[in-house]
Amino acid sequence: MRRLLLGLLLGALVLTSCSDPAPTEQQTQSSGQSDQQFPDVVEVVAGRAEDGTFTFDVTMSSPYDTPERYADGWRILGPDEEVYAEMTLDHDHAAEQPFTRTQTGVEIPDGVTSVVVEGRDLENGYGGGTQTVDLPTG
Repeated sequence: MRRLLLGLLLGALVLTSCSDPAPTEQQTQSSGQSDQQFPDVVEVVAGRAEDGTFTFDVTMSSPYDTPERYADGWRILGPDEEVYAEMTLDHDHAAEQPFTRTQTGVEIPDGVTSVVVEGRDLENGYGGGTQTVDLPTG
């Protein structure tokens, strides 16, 4: 009987030592939501219109979005960091994360083969994760 109890006790100790500790309150919150300063550009799809201008489908993630502070736009930069276009967003996207919006009619000089898209925060300006996208030809 003593061996049986000792075996059960030892088995219980082994099982509990292999399990993950209970999450703390801080671990259960979404990480980065309140600390994130800038939106991240997570995907960009570029297209070329018949008139030679470009269209950009930009997907952004800004999990901190509220009506008071949100990702309010992006800019399209050339290899020399020249700004080719900017897009302004007029409201938050708190209920739609990540979200995608389209910018059309972007003029980019001949010879430029890729651009960088960078997001903007209403309070903190430009920053966060960027995406470099190759431009379609023809």
